[in-house]
Amino acid sequence: MPTEVLERAQSELLDWQGSGASVMEVSHRSKAFVETKRRAEESLRRLLGISDSYRVLFLQGGASQQFSSIPINLAGPGDVVDQLVTGQWSKKARAEASRYVDVNLVASSESSNFTTIPDVAMWSWSSGAAYCHYCPNETIGGLEFDFVPVTEAPLVADMSSTILSRPIDVDAFGVIYAGAQKNIGPAGLCIAIVHNDLLGRARTDAPSTLNWTLAAENESMYNTPPTYAIYLAGLVFEWLEHRGGLVAMEAVNRQKAEMLYSLIDQSDFYSNPTEPRYRSLMNVPFTLARPELDALFLEHAEQESLLNLKGHRSVGGMRASIYNAVEKSSVEALCDFMHRFEQQQA
Repeated sequence: MPTEVLERAQSELLDWQGSGASVMEVSHRSKAFVETKRRAEESLRRLLGISDSYRVLFLQGGASQQFSSIPINLAGPGDVVDQLVTGQWSKKARAEASRYVDVNLVASSESSNFTTIPDVAMWSWSSGAAYCHYCPNETIGGLEFDFVPVTEAPLVADMSSTILSRPIDVDAFGVIYAGAQKNIGPAGLCIAIVHNDLLGRARTDAPSTLNWTLAAENESMYNTPPTYAIYLAGLVFEWLEHRGGLVAMEAVNRQKAEMLYSLIDQSDFYSNPTEPRYRSLMNVPFTLARPELDALFLEHAEQESLLNLKGHRSVGGMRASIYNAVEKSSVEALCDFMHRFEQQQA
């Protein structure tokens, strides 16, 4: 979370908008909160260029809950859906969708330990798929598409770790969804951007709280929404607009990533396994030349307030997640530490 956003939330925690109460204490149907949600949505629409052809839904739960919601809302029993698997999250999405529909595996890079995107010429599409699902950026492996797949079926994208990091063409997608806890706000909120034409397709046995159409008809308030998370998301959107929007954010993010990848590439001590073309802008995994030094690296990093650098257990090593709220100075501090640590081990 951006420091400025946290400081503002702190200042308003006990007295929101002069009400003498916290935003967490007011009714979600109160005029003040409904207006807060409306402003948050309008700000997000400006940032991403979302047209009136899409509904913006503020949903409970995280992106993993949408692994179930997507087939429930877009496909019926006996339908086939297409799935690209390029990392642990798209793999989990495929497994969950398989509980509801037949899933055609278009392509998978699991054989390479998810270090590349399979050659498009080798992809295997199904005929008449209800939708195609993929994850543009896989956080665990630091693997990111540098293109948007061209599909006949509506394209569904899990953008949890890439949304708001740069401009995107929303019109290229049928559905975009994202867990909040990377670039939007605190955990517990998921945002779904759904084309109007895809509403009204939910299965008849769809749970009401997972039904996008009901969510849209009730302005994301079919049941009590995660109000504080929506409030904070709105502050983050406002912060992004004040920083120059997503074009400006992309420029900063590329500077951060290039700085870190450059250090890794020029070192014999650190390495990144991902094919350079598909390296993530947000998640930079790296390994040390001697794995037995991992614990010492993490211990020394923590002493310098460089936290959460341990890589996922499935890939090991380290991972630096450099989301929007991570300032360039923080990446500079990480690079300085990594350089000094390498010299100490020489």
